[in-house]
Amino acid sequence: MSATLHVKVSAARMLTPLIRELTLSPAAGPLPAWSAGSHIQLHLPLAKRTARNAYSLTGNPGERSHYRIAVRLDEASRGGSRHLHQQLQVGDRLTISPPANLFALHAPARHHLLIAGGIGITPFMAHIAALEQRGASFDLHYAYRGGLSDAYLSDLSSRLGPHLHRYDARRGQRLNLAAVLSQQPLGSHVYTCGPQALLDGVREQARACGWPDSRVHREAFSAAAPGQPFRLQLARSGQTLEVAGEQSLLEALEAAGLDVPNLCRGGVCGQCVTRHLGGVIEHRDHFLAPPEQLEFLMPCVSRGCGQTLVLDL
Repeated sequence: MSATLHVKVSAARMLTPLIRELTLSPAAGPLPAWSAGSHIQLHLPLAKRTARNAYSLTGNPGERSHYRIAVRLDEASRGGSRHLHQQLQVGDRLTISPPANLFALHAPARHHLLIAGGIGITPFMAHIAALEQRGASFDLHYAYRGGLSDAYLSDLSSRLGPHLHRYDARRGQRLNLAAVLSQQPLGSHVYTCGPQALLDGVREQARACGWPDSRVHREAFSAAAPGQPFRLQLARSGQTLEVAGEQSLLEALEAAGLDVPNLCRGGVCGQCVTRHLGGVIEHRDHFLAPPEQLEFLMPCVSRGCGQTLVLDL
């Protein structure tokens, strides 16, 4: 893993009753430059563990004096979003990982189609700033629940005009993915961020409309869901670990002192792929193909179940 950075919370505001925006300024030294689509990991010291949650950087990538993120309060939170909403205060210090980009814009695209669902608008704020600076062609389709998950809507409405297409679920407005994807000019690229159902829907409809997979881009930072406790055996070191129900496999490995490469912590980037040697596995990733899962797993989201899980570590 790259060296960590130290920042302080220099501003905080509620964008909606469920979404809190945090501005992070350097506690020492300059912050690294970042590009549209980048994210950071926050290292959060919770009561029983240190959570490392990934959040998209929002705003203008040209602004280098601070980072800005927006966090939705998750009802099923394992503590991260609740901590950031209810405990973190202006002036508090945080440790973060440097920016990484898994959701970059495709520069040669003829047209950029941005599809956001709720809190998934955050990376698109940076994308929009970059596209405006380039004078590039783009449209934003934004699905949300009015008054709850419509972060930045007022700014976007005045800024984008006819290039913003709004869908308020509270008013019964639905995003017709088939219609949107079938009407784009040749050479377009589509980018989507939001709930898993939206990501899956865009991928399925894009394929049905004949879009090549290389022109379909998505970002998802779903936290590892809890599960049953299980036992873990590390074949090389001989260690045996107990993984708690509220703890991810990756968190258990990190707590034992193993430095496992990772970027998204949500089962999509492939950085943490690890070979397994035995045990029954509940695969929850969106990266490995079924034949690959026979030999590998992604510890950021996948879990053992029943028998002892054995890893080649």
